Order: sequence, then C-alpha cells, then structure tokens
Amino acid sequence: MVKLAINGGEPVAKDLVNLVPRWPVFDEDDVRAVVEAIRGGRWCRLYQGSYAERFEAEFAKYHDAKYGIAVANGTVSLELALKTIGVGLNLGDEVIVPAYTFIATASAVTEVGAIPMFADVDPQTGNIDPRSVEKLINERTRAIIAVHFGGYPADMDELTRIAKRHGVYLIEDAAHAHGSEWRGRKVGAIGDMGSFSFQESKSLTAGEGGIVLTNSDELADRARLIHNIGRVIGQPGYIHYILSSNYRLSEIQAALLLSRLRKLPSEVKVKHENGKLLADMIKRTGVVEPTRPDDRVTTRGYYYFVMLYRQEELNGIPKEVFIEALRAEGVPVGVSYGPPLYRQPAFKRENLAKSVPRYILERMPNYEELNLPGAEEFARRELVLPHHLLLAPREALELVVAAIEKIKEHADELQPLVSKLKVSDTTIDVTYHRM
Repeated sequence: MVKLAINGGEPVAKDLVNLVPRWPVFDEDDVRAVVEAIRGGRWCRLYQGSYAERFEAEFAKYHDAKYGIAVANGTVSLELALKTIGVGLNLGDEVIVPAYTFIATASAVTEVGAIPMFADVDPQTGNIDPRSVEKLINERTRAIIAVHFGGYPADMDELTRIAKRHGVYLIEDAAHAHGSEWRGRKVGAIGDMGSFSFQESKSLTAGEGGIVLTNSDELADRARLIHNIGRVIGQPGYIHYILSSNYRLSEIQAALLLSRLRKLPSEVKVKHENGKLLADMIKRTGVVEPTRPDDRVTTRGYYYFVMLYRQEELNGIPKEVFIEALRAEGVPVGVSYGPPLYRQPAFKRENLAKSVPRYILERMPNYEELNLPGAEEFARRELVLPHHLLLAPREALELVVAAIEKIKEHADELQPLVSKLKVSDTTIDVTYHRM
C-alpha cells in the first residue's frame, strides 16, 4: 500500500538530491582564478586594471548598462544607489518599496536616513503594484525601488512612466534577477540605477558582494566617489572630496565573479527553459500554479521558482502541512521571506525606536496598522523552489511533479496531522545546503 513519506512511506523524490547540483557550483577555472588573484599579491582594488574594474565592465556589458560599481554586498549596493541619488539629504525623504521582499530593500532606506513607504504587490507575481505606487507618491517621495521578485521582472513600462511623470528616481533591486530580461533588455539599468547581490545563494555568487549599475555618467561618477571613501581611484595621495564610507569589493571575490560570469549566460538559458517546462507541468496538478505569464518577460533568470498554493484543491490542508509533506517526499520546497515586511518585528514602533533616530521615527507611519491585500494573499499562498533545481535534468522536474501528485492523491492522510504537526522553519535557506 502506498503511503505518504511523512507517514512512513517511501519518498517518491528520494533521488532528487542526486540530480540537482549542489550550490554553489564551481569548477577548476574558478579555483585557478582565485589562486591567481591570491598569488598576484594585490588583494585590494586600488589600482588600474584591477579584477574589480574588469568585472564591473563585463557585468555591466552583460546587463546592457554603461557603468558598474562593484561593492561589498547586495545590501550596501542599495544604500549606495540611494546615497548616489541624494536620498536622505532632506528631512522626511520617502522611498516607496514593495511590502513583500527581503528586508534589506527597506532597511537600506532607513540606513540612509529616509522613510520606507510600503506599496502593495501583485498577488500573482509578488512584484510591486504600480497602482499602489501611484497612490503613495507625494512631495516627499524621492525614489521608487522595484524588486524583480524571484527573477520575474516588475512592470518596468508602468513604473518608468510613473517615475518620469512625478520626477522621482527609479531603482531596480535586481538581487534575484541576474540575466532576466524585460522586452529583450536585461534588467538593472532600465531604471536610473540597479542593484545586484552576489551572496552565496544567488545565481552569480562569490559568497558576498554586489554591484550598482547605471547608464548615467553623472550618477556613475558620484557612485564611484561615494563607494571609495570620497577618493578617486587612480589619483595619488589621501585626497577625499566627500565624507563617505568604504563599499569596495575585494579582488579575490572579483576574480571569482569574473570566472563565474562566463558561465552565467548558459545557466540562465537552461533555467529559463526548464522554468517554462516546470510551470506547464505543475499547473496540471491543480494543487499549485506558477506565477502569471507575461510576454514582456523575455528571459527569466531565476532565483526562486515561485508557486502559488491552492489550498481548496487539497481539502483545505494548510500550506505549512503541505510543505512538510512535500519535503518528506524529497522536494526542497519552502517560502521566501514569510510575512509582509510591515509585520516584521523590526517595524514595530518599540523596535524602530531602538534603531532609527527620533527625528525620523516621528515622521514614520504606523506600520503595524498596515494590511495590504495583495501582500497578504501572496504571503499566504507563496511556495518556492531554489533556482539551481532548474539546472537539473527533466527527470528532476518530473520527480517534483510526481511528489505533488502523490500528495494530492493521498491528501486524506494529512488530515490527522493538521492539528498535531509541529511545523519547522519553512524558509528556503534551509534547502541550499541540502543540495
């Protein structure tokens, strides 16, 4: 008799772990690149023709941008972009951010002395809703940050129109979107500035790292000055033109990124095709559905493969129980960030008082009163698979679908578990080291 793995049965996707590449992937070219950088004896980028300088040029070219400024991580890349456009120089500056994303999108705003204003998201994609953005814009709005959630580009047509109409900057948080394209153009430099992360779980990684992209000569010059403690790279002496911090990327990381970048285009292509295949396959199960397709998204450089759970199709079984059952079958499923950002403890008034200056706190809205329907629905339904699963052969995708179908067929077995199953942490991070 077939039983669900969560009840002691044989996991239908037990071989999945052997089919999916362990992340992060690397090869001997990557090892040689790092060794050469180490043996070169210049581990800081403060010279012409550095690894970091070369990586900036190559990554910018790949992403259809004129300029790149490499930094220490993806969080400070957002801070650098905000500082470059002058956010935080005026008391009460506001930046519109999506309500559902990684907290750095919002915390970068407070770190430069401004106020994050949460816009709702499209419950079918998790991306910022342009209609909600429009309602939030006022005379204090300095910028909009659009996150390309999971690698699915936000509506850059409408967001660009809104930004231009109101005279505010548009920043792309493309930490999830290496290689993603909107109407055939790679994201990251469609807006005024773009920010990428190279943290260990990302599609292009050196453990940590980030980059800011722009097509503006003026913004690029200012970003370079800010990122190097107010100094101009290549100029001798300790002459500092502005007060700033150190955002620089190390040479060892830059060498690794240069090597990994050469493999990225082929990996993006494989993931894009496998993503379309998996979307078609899971849709037929009825239990989960893929994010809404959009013909304007011409390439999707996945970070997450996002699925939306249909609880009514599984006899009302809660999403958390479905996650545990699917994991037991061998599928590395989870959720991305849990609740909308305004429900994070960090945005409670008592905790904000410990982390932001009083003069900013007094101008902040009461985040605890927010209830944005799109963000609430997306958080309730969202499930994600790690991007490197899409680098596996078709057999791996079929095992994912087989596990979902098995659970659907034996959903009655889950009913007794609903009240007594203690659900573990379901965030996606736990899956990256299992495969």
